[in-house]
Amino acid sequence: MSGITIISGTNRPGSNTIKIAKHCEELLNGMGIPTLFYSLEDVPENLAFSEMFGKRSPGFEQMIHTYVDSSNKFLFVVPEYNGSYPGILKTFLDSVHPNHWNFKKAGLIGVSDGRAGNLRGIEQLTLVFNYLKMTVFYNKLPISSIKKLLDENGKLSDEHTEKALEAYLKSFGEF
Repeated sequence: MSGITIISGTNRPGSNTIKIAKHCEELLNGMGIPTLFYSLEDVPENLAFSEMFGKRSPGFEQMIHTYVDSSNKFLFVVPEYNGSYPGILKTFLDSVHPNHWNFKKAGLIGVSDGRAGNLRGIEQLTLVFNYLKMTVFYNKLPISSIKKLLDENGKLSDEHTEKALEAYLKSFGEF
């Protein structure tokens, strides 16, 4: 695949993160960039105990093949959890052998209701990706005060954020 795999970085149902990640999918497809979409809502419930250390269910093995092995570029949309990124994202990354991530590209969008748009979390994630031998896109997009930016239907309604997101995705698509 020559497109981008978008990973919504939380397993919290109905999160603002998945709303932004889905909006990114729409924008990228509108730019003619093919996408795959994976939400951590879909990881096996017992991920930390059943899929780690080489034990694989056929379904999880297929997920790795479909969403990780088939792509060379990933867009991670990551919420702030306790000043960092969600533990489920770390568990997900740990459950996929590092060689599946090696020499691939990653873009990072942080989402938070606070002021910093999860800058701390996406910087910490950058360190993990560097360890996994991934090239992280130089530009990271923090989206702050997310609850104020979404309308009553959960759609992005802030023009400034929309323009920033479009510019970010265009640049990341060219990366």
